[in-house]
Amino acid sequence: MINLRETTRNRRVTLTNALMQSFVSEEVSRRWLDIMQVEWVDFDDFFRKYDSSVNPDFYAKRDSFWRTFDIWGYQYMSGYLDIGTLWTVCNEALPFTWMKYGPIIEEYKARGGYSIHTFEHFEYLAYEMSKMMAETDPTFKMPSIFKSDEYYREFKRRKHSYKY
Repeated sequence: MINLRETTRNRRVTLTNALMQSFVSEEVSRRWLDIMQVEWVDFDDFFRKYDSSVNPDFYAKRDSFWRTFDIWGYQYMSGYLDIGTLWTVCNEALPFTWMKYGPIIEEYKARGGYSIHTFEHFEYLAYEMSKMMAETDPTFKMPSIFKSDEYYREFKRRKHSYKY
């Protein structure tokens, strides 16, 4: 039993170190600032300026974050990562990224650019981290971008988007 606990602990440490190596660097911080400083008026304006068909370099920057956060959301939901580790690695970067880009992602889905399940683990983790922020910081208010608590409970119950 002690070997199993030690093995589990070692796997968590290894995974945490991998997260830090992939996310905690000067280069990653600059790339995150790049994607967070852009502005647009509405989806059409975003599409004209930043869609992959017109700005592949910017697409690559934002997509690398979106996919990383989606994978982390899946790993969190599956029990491989805990919220404390994720918070320590990226603080509010993940929920703030969803707050900025969530409406764009949802509009891509509405227009058929993405499937309905694209980046839903990213959304789920952003919701969980925002909920944690709201519980621990009285100045933070849950943004209206998130769906209902019931939606996320059901999403977690399903575990995987392809299971209904």
